[in-house]
Amino acid sequence: MTDKIRVAVVGANGAFGMKHLDGLKNIEDAEVTVVSATSQEKADGVAGKYGIANAVVGLDAVLERDDVDAVILATPTGLHASQTQEVLKAGKHVQVEIPLADSLADAEATLAAAEASDRIAMVGHTRRFNPSHQLVHNRIAAGEFNVQQMDVQTYFFRRTNTNAKGEPRSWTDHLLWHHAAHTVDLFAYQAGKIVQANAIQGPIHPELGIAMDMSIQLKSETGAICTLSLSFNNDGPFGTFFRYIGDTATYIARYDDLYTGKDEQIDVSKVAVSMNGIELQDREFVSAIREGREPNSSIRQVIDCYRVLGQLEEQLA
Repeated sequence: MTDKIRVAVVGANGAFGMKHLDGLKNIEDAEVTVVSATSQEKADGVAGKYGIANAVVGLDAVLERDDVDAVILATPTGLHASQTQEVLKAGKHVQVEIPLADSLADAEATLAAAEASDRIAMVGHTRRFNPSHQLVHNRIAAGEFNVQQMDVQTYFFRRTNTNAKGEPRSWTDHLLWHHAAHTVDLFAYQAGKIVQANAIQGPIHPELGIAMDMSIQLKSETGAICTLSLSFNNDGPFGTFFRYIGDTATYIARYDDLYTGKDEQIDVSKVAVSMNGIELQDREFVSAIREGREPNSSIRQVIDCYRVLGQLEEQLA
């Protein structure tokens, strides 16, 4: 394969669609040939901003094109599983934003579709790619650090149905199937297979129909434990903050940045070719396609995360 991987971004007008476009423009092996949005006006706006020749509405208009090798899905959570299956059925590679699905049954069905296909099928578990978490993972792989405990806070102030851009959503976000998925997968990636999981949640919001606060406990096969606190009610700094307590060090990860337990910043600029976790995630997707190999964060690799989430959903029910 000598030509560039031709990529379509679906949901390009959303916050994460644009983050992917920002990353893809730095990847020499990738060319965005088309963007898709929920209206022609929105699609045209994104195409104009990023200098992309083609703008369409919906996924079907992307899948019928012959200038698309791979699709990145940055669409509403409830569409992820079905759209991933559609892309694979059309014979194209796919990277779907986290979460893979909002039910275990849909996640398993999508895994089956991926295993029946010869295409690359990857999920956007960005924490595997942030330089901060990569440095910790590299130290674990080298036998220099072992996780004893992870303490994680995922906090937002989101009492109305709005997205990361502050715009109204047509769907409802979820602490368990979306935000907890980041940490559940990362904990297993860093500390080993999860063997015990427990969850409790606060009151259900009368309009959104979801719990606005949740607490999750995890234990891995190595004996490491994780405590995850999630809230849509937190009026303060938003995002997810990870504290790794280990046998030789303590680390605090804030997205792509890493600090010691004493809040001294650690230089992670040499960990990878970029300091942008989403760009690194997209680089892995493009490289896996070109090299014909399984990517880090393939559906097969992350399915255990969704199996744990399924167990937790049963507990909460």
